Amino acid sequence: MRASPTARPTAPPPCPSPSPVSRSSNAAPRAVEDCNRLYRTCPDRRIRGVPFQGEAVTDSAQQSWGRVDEEGNVYVRTGDGERVVGQYPDGTPEEALAYFERKFADLAGQVGLLEQRARRGAPAADIAKAVSTLSTAVVDAHAVGDLDSLTKRLEALSGTVGELTEQQQAENKAALQSAVAERTAIVVAAEELAAQDPAKTQWKQTSQRLDELFAAWQRHQQDGPRLPKGEANDLWKRFRTARTTIETRRRAFFAELDSAHRDVRSRKQALIERAEALAPRGADAVPEYRRLLDEWKLAGRAGKKLDDQLWAKFKAAGDVLYQAKAEVDAVTDEEYRENLELKLAILTDAEPILTDRDPKHARKALGAIQDRWDAVGRVPRDQVRNVEDRIRKIETHVRSLEDEQWQNEDPEKKARSEGMLGQLHDAIEKLESELADAERSGDKRAIKDASEALEARRAWLKAIGG
Repeated sequence: MRASPTARPTAPPPCPSPSPVSRSSNAAPRAVEDCNRLYRTCPDRRIRGVPFQGEAVTDSAQQSWGRVDEEGNVYVRTGDGERVVGQYPDGTPEEALAYFERKFADLAGQVGLLEQRARRGAPAADIAKAVSTLSTAVVDAHAVGDLDSLTKRLEALSGTVGELTEQQQAENKAALQSAVAERTAIVVAAEELAAQDPAKTQWKQTSQRLDELFAAWQRHQQDGPRLPKGEANDLWKRFRTARTTIETRRRAFFAELDSAHRDVRSRKQALIERAEALAPRGADAVPEYRRLLDEWKLAGRAGKKLDDQLWAKFKAAGDVLYQAKAEVDAVTDEEYRENLELKLAILTDAEPILTDRDPKHARKALGAIQDRWDAVGRVPRDQVRNVEDRIRKIETHVRSLEDEQWQNEDPEKKARSEGMLGQLHDAIEKLESELADAERSGDKRAIKDASEALEARRAWLKAIGG
């Protein structure tokens, strides 16, 4: 019995798909070659019931899709009938069919691999090219097998190409928009750096940030999708302009800073030389050194490292003078040690004045104390503030007593006070009379008004001491 042309064994799992091919003009032919190569090396190529080379061909398989006539012509059966696919005159009919069935198996393997690539999202253009190439190959195939089924599978693939194209175009458009936004953000960040006030710019941080942005630009250009040439060029021009602006301003800033540092260094070097020249004068030159120190503070800075070096030299020159002054002060303080004891004794005698309330008596006692104080002279420097604060406290007390006396005895103020006292006494006397009349008449409103006015006048009188 010959097998029915429609009888087909179940296809085994597909062979592994090839790696993605590059997008070039001859990508589709290469895809076909990849399919052939993978199919030939696949350990299981039993596709659509077609045996591979070396496998026994059953009578059913021989008669499914082809036949061999007495002259060695090999035919393939299709939906339109049958056609000659070649000759195999030097072999048996079984060998002839097996040969052309292997050719069909190659085509079937290529179609299967192409289906896998489509499912995995290969570029739609590559799929379309491969479908076109394989469709032509199947139509003119010199092979024995279910060629109609391959044609239908390729037609199905062709139908999915449109959907795949739309999907990939949408994905590519979204990816492109995202890439443009990301690269634009890099440009905007660089332009913001370029828009900073050069006088307020932290150049170290700005330069570091600019380097980071440039590195991000390079990574995006290398790893991201390819932008339209015009848009990519415009963004690059903006980035390059911002970068050039920053670099130009940075160089100008540091050139100006270097010039200023040179001027400051010259001025401070001159101050150092003047300070070192004061050394022979010793302690007497300390006031002059302090004036040089004021000039130093106004000279500006010459860069941290250099400024620290210059200051160390200037300070060393001053230390020589202050050391000489410290030696002189030590000798002088020792000479004034006895004066300190005398002034402490004077303070002991003077402090009872703090309890005196008589201004004249307190002033007289203080005058005697001050005469003794001035006669003693200076005390050691570290004790000056202590003794001076104590004598100032006594002097302040005496002045407060005198101020209080003056306030009380001021003739003008006294006259004003006496005049007001008289007016208040008259007003109180009048209000007392009005209150008595109101009480006799029983007028409650008049009694209330007179009482309130009388109370207020008496409070005023008490406040001014009347």
